Amino acid sequence: MYIAIEGIDTAGKSTQIEALTKHLQDVVVTKEPGGTKSGRQIRQIVLSGEVKSKKAEFLLFLADRAEHIQEVILPNKDKTILSDRSAVSGIAYALASKEMTKKELVELNNFATDNIYPDIVFLLWLTPQELHNRLSQKTLDGIEKRGSEYLLDIQNAIKEAANLLGVNLVQIDATLPKEEITKEILRHVKK
Repeated sequence: MYIAIEGIDTAGKSTQIEALTKHLQDVVVTKEPGGTKSGRQIRQIVLSGEVKSKKAEFLLFLADRAEHIQEVILPNKDKTILSDRSAVSGIAYALASKEMTKKELVELNNFATDNIYPDIVFLLWLTPQELHNRLSQKTLDGIEKRGSEYLLDIQNAIKEAANLLGVNLVQIDATLPKEEITKEILRHVKK
């Protein structure tokens, strides 16, 4: 099963993936971008804030996604794959930039992924107040420096992106205790 944990920065994706590995068997943990050697380089470029063009940023994400499908997802399709982000957030970021049409975004992602998407996506949802609180407690990267309003737009766009791709999305309140979030995810995974 291919599972993606989605959410804006500070939502708790990494925390949940770590917790889930203790409850699931035969697990492969990965991330987008950055789940492959070339993906780590792409991730560094994007997070550095060096890329100014939103289209260029999107194309870098597509390159990472294509590599990720070939190197991580397909070779491990008989295992449980836990991914920190997926094509869903890639499309969400592109939707927020308003540089391309929805049709173009879906077609380009279908091309990059060979139409391979997560079986289920969990969106860890943050309130504006909780996002502001969490961001105030850390050093911000290039994406986070775009501000709370930008990140909240991304959060809303994640739901739209999942719908555009026809991916099963489950929204979970990210302000719940960590253990409750894990239990809720496992409840859906072990059906």
